[in-house]
Amino acid sequence: MKKRYKVLIFFVGTLAAVFAAFLIYTGVYYHAEDIALAAMGTEDGVAVSQTGYGWFLDGPSEENLFVFYPGAKVEETAYMPLLRQLAGQGMDVCLVKMPFRLAFFGADKATEVFPLYQHENRYVGGHSLGGAMAASYAAKHTKTLRGVILFAAYPTKTLNDPLMLLSIYGSEDGVLDMEKVANGRQYAPQRYTEQVIAGGNHAQFGNYGVQKGDGSASVSAEEQQKQTVELILQSIR
Repeated sequence: MKKRYKVLIFFVGTLAAVFAAFLIYTGVYYHAEDIALAAMGTEDGVAVSQTGYGWFLDGPSEENLFVFYPGAKVEETAYMPLLRQLAGQGMDVCLVKMPFRLAFFGADKATEVFPLYQHENRYVGGHSLGGAMAASYAAKHTKTLRGVILFAAYPTKTLNDPLMLLSIYGSEDGVLDMEKVANGRQYAPQRYTEQVIAGGNHAQFGNYGVQKGDGSASVSAEEQQKQTVELILQSIR
């Protein structure tokens, strides 16, 4: 009896230690910079509102909706400047807040979000880990989506036609595994476009500062995000 009790105590103690380590790991993350927080206002034809799933950026579009998954350990509001531009130019955006800031734990969040809106053209995507998880979601929901948009990410499961896949990354990205990008091409549908932003890096799709291991960008975050929006709008026309 005492032996079983000791085993139980050891097991519970180990679980507690693992959970504590996990909380410490996820508690350190990249915070949104002031420029990102400033982009949360309601002006310039884009209304930003907080929702149960995160944030909704409501622009002039009544047809196009983009559900966006943020990168790992990045505060979701760091992507406001990029997504605000997109919303203002023809694509409403649902910015999803992930459990523990890890899209791995919320890969199917889009299932909760899409039914809240009536847009005809539905897209899903995201940055880094968020993009990979969005692509996994799309692989299971082909019939309900128009396309997938990835920022410094790659699919790991087959994306069937008639899905559109747009992959965007910076030439100076020091985080993205290019071998996995190449391997991911085998999962792409026929409508696949890969775009490289000259001088861009991994972190500048958002506004959360320098990311460990990333390359040095030779263009500003503002320019990288501007080009990203242009590439997205071209792909959905």
